[in-house]
Amino acid sequence: MGFYDDAVLPRILNAVMGAPYIMAERVKALAAVSGDVLEVGFGSGHNLACYPSTVQRVVAIDPSMLGAKLARKRIASAPFPVECIALEGEKLAAADASFDCVVSTFTLCTMVDPAAALAQMRRVLKPGGRLFFVEHGRAPDPEVRRWQDRLNGFQRVLCGGCNLNRDIEALVRDAGFGFDEIDRYYLAGQPRPFAFMTRGVARPRATAS
Repeated sequence: MGFYDDAVLPRILNAVMGAPYIMAERVKALAAVSGDVLEVGFGSGHNLACYPSTVQRVVAIDPSMLGAKLARKRIASAPFPVECIALEGEKLAAADASFDCVVSTFTLCTMVDPAAALAQMRRVLKPGGRLFFVEHGRAPDPEVRRWQDRLNGFQRVLCGGCNLNRDIEALVRDAGFGFDEIDRYYLAGQPRPFAFMTRGVARPRATAS
């Protein structure tokens, strides 16, 4: 990673990802999170203000520690302990079945290997544990998809590897999750190639013995 990705982009994302319309999506996505939580893709900690009172602890994973530095005030204000670990989602060091909930918000779009990361999220969930996620991604409308494909290269360069055209629902399902809830929609007032959202709650499907 270069100077832009290491030092400039996290500060840009800190500002952009705290926009009111993004924060509203976080609140909706995290309303039922509880217990011991693993947050994958912590960034600069915008989710901390959106967690309900049922959360007891957050272990925050992100490959960049600059985000944790930018989140110092948010961490200090959190009503629960927050532990920040510089690690990629594909390489979670947590024990099997160790978290009540896993949270991923605006992260699956950027991961180098989202399938591997989702497999790790599935592994660390306790029996009955849930994955909470919200993400932008591949739209259902052909014309919007064409624009997403055209713009994806620019998006990746400007936004640190972020992809416009990943099918988030399929990624989560193919990683062995079943959906308790799933909503797919466009954010009102935003350019459609950037605005198709998938928000859901999922549980690991039982494997055949």
